[in-house]
Amino acid sequence: MASIWNNRISISVFGEAQGPAIGVTIDNLPPGEYIDTEQIARFMKRHETDENGRPVLNQVMSGILNNRTTGAPLCVFIQNTCKQSQTTQLSQLNALPRPGHADYTGTLRYKGFNDLRDGGHFTNKLTVPLCFAGAVCGQILERRGIYTGAHIAEIHGIKDKPFCHASVTKDDILAVRYKHFPVIQNAQGLKMQEDIQAAAEGGETLGGAIECASVNVPAGIGSPVFNGLETTIAQLLFALPDIRGLEFGAGFQVSEMTGSQSNDSFYVDNHGHIKTRSNNHGGILGGISSGMPIILRTAFKPSPTLGLAQQTVNLSTLENEVLQPVPDAEACLLPKLVPCVEAAVNIALLTHMLDYPHFS
Repeated sequence: MASIWNNRISISVFGEAQGPAIGVTIDNLPPGEYIDTEQIARFMKRHETDENGRPVLNQVMSGILNNRTTGAPLCVFIQNTCKQSQTTQLSQLNALPRPGHADYTGTLRYKGFNDLRDGGHFTNKLTVPLCFAGAVCGQILERRGIYTGAHIAEIHGIKDKPFCHASVTKDDILAVRYKHFPVIQNAQGLKMQEDIQAAAEGGETLGGAIECASVNVPAGIGSPVFNGLETTIAQLLFALPDIRGLEFGAGFQVSEMTGSQSNDSFYVDNHGHIKTRSNNHGGILGGISSGMPIILRTAFKPSPTLGLAQQTVNLSTLENEVLQPVPDAEACLLPKLVPCVEAAVNIALLTHMLDYPHFS
C-alpha cells in the first residue's frame, strides 16, 4: 500500500482502524525547530478526542529532544480510540461491501487479505497522524510568519461568508481557528448544525465544502509542471477520505469569465510590494507562489456510513442483499476535516519552503 509521501519532507503513515495504535514518521524536518507540544495537542483536539473529550494520546518515539527537532525522523504513536462496539458488525464485511466505501475495491486490489474492520488501512482514522504531521509543519511555518487556516464554507447548500481572497489576514485565520464549529458567520453555523441534526435523526449524512487560506507565503515558492505548488497541495489533499473536488482562487468560475475578467492586474502597494488587485489565480501562477494569499476550496462527499439500510451484493454468492444500518453513524464529518485540510497545506508549503533561499 502506498502510505509514504516523499517530496523533500517524507511522511509515512501506518496502522489500521482496529489496531492498537496508528502513527506517522516525518523525515527531513529541519533540526533545532522548537515544537510546542501543548499547541500540537490543541490542534489535534480539533480533529479527534478520546471518550472524555481530551486529545488523543501521542507518544513521540524519536525526533524531538527537549522540545527541539533533532534532525532524526520524527516518529509518533497515537492511541487508537476506535469504538470497539462496532467491531463485530463491521468485521462481517468480507462478503458484504458497504456502498461508498473502499471495501469492494480494496478486496479486489489486495485479493481479500486486507483488513476490512472499520475500513482497515482505508480508515479515516489515518487522518489523525496526518494532522499531527501538519501541526508540526504549521508551527515551523508560523515562526516565519506563514499562517494557514480553514473554515466550513458550505454544508448541504448552507453557505458561510468566504475569506476575502485578495486581503485575508492572519487575524482572519486565527479568528475562526479554535471555534467549536469553525465558520466565519456564527448564524450560518447554527443553520448548518440544525441541518446536521435533522440529517442525523433521519439516519442520513451530509457533505460540504471547506475553504482554506495561507497568508504571508513569499513569492517564488514552487516549480512548474510536475512540482508545482498546487500540484503538491492537491496530492496531499486527495489523501483525505471522501474528498471529491479542489479548486484554487476563482476555481471553476473562471470558465464563465473573459480573459480580462480572469486576469489579476499587478500594482505596487504603499510598502513597495508587488501585488494583484484581485486574486482569481489563488496565489499561484505557473506552479509558483505569487505572494498573494493562497486560496483553495475542497468539496467532500457525505460520509458513506449511514443509519439507513443500504443495498449491496454478497461477494461470495453474488446475490443481492441488504446491509443493516450503522447505529450512531456520524451525520457530518466536515468540522473534523477542517484541521486535516490545514495540515495537508502546511506540509506542502513547508516542503517547498525548504528550497527558499532565505529559509532558516
